[in-house]
Amino acid sequence: MQRSRSIPGVAFGMSAFFLWGLFPAFFGLLAFASAAEVVAQRILWTLLVVLAVLMVSGRLRELRGIGARIWRLAAVASAAIAINWGVYVYGVTSGQVVECALGYFINPLVTVAFGVLIFRERLAKAQWAALGLGAAAVAVLTVDYGRPPVIALILACSFATYGLVKKVIPLDAVRGIAAEGVVAAPFALAFVIVLAVTGRSEFGSSAGHAALMLATGPVTLIPLLLFAVAAQRVPLSTMGLLQYLTPALQMAWGVAVAHEPMPASRWAGFALIWAALAIFTAHALLRARRTHREGRDGGLVQSSMQKSA
Repeated sequence: MQRSRSIPGVAFGMSAFFLWGLFPAFFGLLAFASAAEVVAQRILWTLLVVLAVLMVSGRLRELRGIGARIWRLAAVASAAIAINWGVYVYGVTSGQVVECALGYFINPLVTVAFGVLIFRERLAKAQWAALGLGAAAVAVLTVDYGRPPVIALILACSFATYGLVKKVIPLDAVRGIAAEGVVAAPFALAFVIVLAVTGRSEFGSSAGHAALMLATGPVTLIPLLLFAVAAQRVPLSTMGLLQYLTPALQMAWGVAVAHEPMPASRWAGFALIWAALAIFTAHALLRARRTHREGRDGGLVQSSMQKSA
């Protein structure tokens, strides 16, 4: 039964990460507008789509029951994801897709580092080794780029922050996205109005531009909903493996389609990142398997004790 339930779950997860991996193809079409305008339009259209989903499902009234603390958490999540979106769109439209992919490759390592710095978590030797390799990779890429990989680091840190908030906020995926949109919408709408009044808006410059901006809503929401379904059906260890599909596809796009330069030193930096992720993932899988085995053995012992009693 577990296996039959995990098959569609994996399909949902792969679909979500596959669609995210194709984002450079879509957002590259929005190079006619500034990253700030794209993010503002994306916030507004995503909010409209998710409110429509809540309305159709009869859940719109659930937003009224959200408390002040949860709204504050939604505000933090909204700020983190807005930064992430803005930097990502800038990276794609400025021809830096490979560095964007790097950000999502190192995101799991940044999340672990946050756990140490914020929650005082203790790491195993393998995790420390992975973090060390990640730091070495950033140093190598800093030398290669002639600067720190700022885009990658901001993407990784902002998404890790978003992930931390999402772990503690007691909202399902749809209500969470709606709450984040409600918080950000006034700022996004004000910015869109300023652009329109000053004649700098690209939204109304042509029907094609308007259609692409409008499409950011469903393009954003669909993979998030697929991910939410997968997260409920698939073990975290499996999701951890599937997440690498997104930066792998994005990197392939940057190298094979956008023809971004990849000198040997840059490949060396990515090789260190991949080695770190291999160690990190192997450790996570072994720990999950050990925990599962201990839980199963404990259940068998408890069952035998109950029978003997």
